Amino acid sequence: MKIDSHHHFWKYNEAEYGWIDDRMAVLKRDFLPDDLEHRLLESGFSGSVAVQARQTTEETRWLLNLAGKHDFIKGVVGWVDLCSEDKLRRQLDEFCKSPEFVGVRHVIHDEPDDGFMLRDDFLKGISILKDYDLTYDLLLFPKHIPLAQIVVSMFPEQKFVVDHIAKPLIKDRISEPWRDDIRMLAENKNVWCKLSGMVTEADWKKSTSKDFRPWLDVVFDAFGTDRLMVGSDWPVCLVSRKYPDVINIVKDYISGMPDVARQKILGLNCIEFYSLGKK
Repeated sequence: MKIDSHHHFWKYNEAEYGWIDDRMAVLKRDFLPDDLEHRLLESGFSGSVAVQARQTTEETRWLLNLAGKHDFIKGVVGWVDLCSEDKLRRQLDEFCKSPEFVGVRHVIHDEPDDGFMLRDDFLKGISILKDYDLTYDLLLFPKHIPLAQIVVSMFPEQKFVVDHIAKPLIKDRISEPWRDDIRMLAENKNVWCKLSGMVTEADWKKSTSKDFRPWLDVVFDAFGTDRLMVGSDWPVCLVSRKYPDVINIVKDYISGMPDVARQKILGLNCIEFYSLGKK
């Protein structure tokens, strides 16, 4: 089974999606399951993981409702209030009634405090996730990786996954300190990584598949083939490339690898990380 480990749905409105500026005009509309399903099938994927795009519990409920209606949505990574223990447990008790609820994400890279992850209340929230067998998606800029290293080392039994290979400066071709930091983070065996979000960090119009190979070389060397998973970051990726073109960046890179490695990266690792179908 091939799984797209990372995409979004939304009903667009300017107030809640203010980050979508005029350069991203293609994203200023609704993106719903019917828009994605045929693209998945055409690319050979039979399932996906929907990830939060707004920091509201209302969106988490909405995504879980969509997952209940569409079989191809195998998992939902939602938002919960990690910084309020009372609210958090109530929210997790509610959301975990849905077998599709597999993980949690907070938009760390939008927090004005770069040290947000080290707040006591946030760390307490992370510590509670293991009680519910939930994963955590790390949404980072390169500057956040050393802080993430501290967090993941504090919770060695908690599963973490780095979204978008931590958004390196691909367009500017600045690889340090990202290269060394991502390798350091990968030394923690409880940390995985999504091969996603790269096209939006490159030149939207001029980048070619070759431009991504040096960055893929780094994460494959760091994480190996057992802790990497492909993700489209659809529909955000559409500012640069269509769905199959994004997926093919990874498919082309792994084309010469053994079949078992390709199967892991295109689906099996995602299934294992999120325990899809096992709850």
